[in-house]
Amino acid sequence: METIAKLWPLWAALGVMNLVTFAVYAYDKHIARQNRGKRRVPERTLLLLSFLGGCYGAVFGMFLCRHKTKHARFLILVPLSALLWTAAIAALILYGLGVI
Repeated sequence: METIAKLWPLWAALGVMNLVTFAVYAYDKHIARQNRGKRRVPERTLLLLSFLGGCYGAVFGMFLCRHKTKHARFLILVPLSALLWTAAIAALILYGLGVI
């Protein structure tokens, strides 16, 4: 358990990344609602944030803000990124516990 606690910078970075990703999804939805010609966040950026560690923030942003929920690409890739990050975190925890 001590090994896992030593990774607190990683946990903090992932927490911040998820908060930032949720905020970007919420901002983009806000801009989409206003429709006043402001530049939107590119879809590529939204997906990149998800794969860079903000997958849980992206999932919450999609479903709490009802943003990008009708886009098949988002409905496939965002949960996929969450699955990959969950597997990576589980492997890291198991490695830290000495199981693998």
